[in-house]
Amino acid sequence: MPDAFTVLWTHNTCRALRTAGRVGERPPVAYSGVHQPLPTWSGVRAGDEVYPLHVNRCEVFVVYRMRVIDMERGNCCGLAQATWQDPPFPGHDDWWMLGARGCGASAVHVDATPICFDTPIPGDLLPTLTWRNVRGKIRNLKYVVDGRLERSVSSSLAATCCRSRSLR
Repeated sequence: MPDAFTVLWTHNTCRALRTAGRVGERPPVAYSGVHQPLPTWSGVRAGDEVYPLHVNRCEVFVVYRMRVIDMERGNCCGLAQATWQDPPFPGHDDWWMLGARGCGASAVHVDATPICFDTPIPGDLLPTLTWRNVRGKIRNLKYVVDGRLERSVSSSLAATCCRSRSLR
């Protein structure tokens, strides 16, 4: 099975998406960065698929699927910041909650499915998911108990783009 990437969206990110009325919409952009809490999209290239995940009450949800178009700042992003007070990506300001204001953020243009928070990964599938960490070692998802993810902070779902062999 081909590889796919995953990234963990935090409760704050998901809450901001809901509050801004973005559920059901297709984001044109996501953001990568070198500092927390932005995901580091190392290894992701144009054409790759990324699945943002959200953990809520020990259930893992697929928020949407995105195919990476490019990882360059385009004309659609607007002018780069002249001062720290300027918005970093004025052309995508509606999607700031995906990380635009993070330190060192860079735009990742995507073709995405609509955002939703009602697509759980079945609990019986969680123990079969495999992840390749940045060192290339393949691991199973940790802390799965009775079809529920008991901990996600230190699991393989951390805020980096992880290769998943099982989500496609």
